[in-house]
Amino acid sequence: MRRFLRDNGLTLVLLGMFFTSLFGHSVAGHRAYNDDQRSHQESTVSYAKYLTTGAFGESVFENWESEFLQMGTYILLTIWLRQRGSAESKKFAGPEPVDEDPTSHRNDPNAPWPVRRGGVWLAIYRNSLSIAFILLFLGAITGHAITGAHAYSSEQQAHGEAAVTAFQYVNRSQFWFESLQNWQSEFLAVGGIVWLSIYLRQQGSPESKPVHAPHRETGTG
Repeated sequence: MRRFLRDNGLTLVLLGMFFTSLFGHSVAGHRAYNDDQRSHQESTVSYAKYLTTGAFGESVFENWESEFLQMGTYILLTIWLRQRGSAESKKFAGPEPVDEDPTSHRNDPNAPWPVRRGGVWLAIYRNSLSIAFILLFLGAITGHAITGAHAYSSEQQAHGEAAVTAFQYVNRSQFWFESLQNWQSEFLAVGGIVWLSIYLRQQGSPESKPVHAPHRETGTG
């Protein structure tokens, strides 16, 4: 158990922070939802019922959507684009291990099985990280559209107006307002670490250059 915790410490801590935050989000959201219900002289809902509402689902999916978009886009952009001096960039000259042809390791017994198998399996595997984030983004934005349409329709019907489908909701400014307010913050954050890592350091972090590295040195060294 101790070795498992040591080997997976970063993932386990981040998952713990995720579930703790999600629970706190749901509790605070439940209270805010009921406060809004009371202000409109409508009935409150239980915590379990709140978790099935469009309001909760929308608030979750619209944030996941922006996170997966940010990471997927960043992974793809770092293939071709550089930033001199950034720890987050590939170097401007010389070979990079991430660009090495995986077929040269086909006979390596320690290589992942798609590398040893080759063909279509290798073609998928060599792009599997970006594919995963694209699929996660598509799933999250679909969830946002469905739950957002449900929440929006509930408000519409409360005012005696017609409900909307997920497709109709995506064509409304409300959907894009919810999406873009998160997208802009995610791109600002990732741009911040790209640029700030040129001049600032954090000893011990692989996201930083060595403390003694010159500002113009690109990559983590």
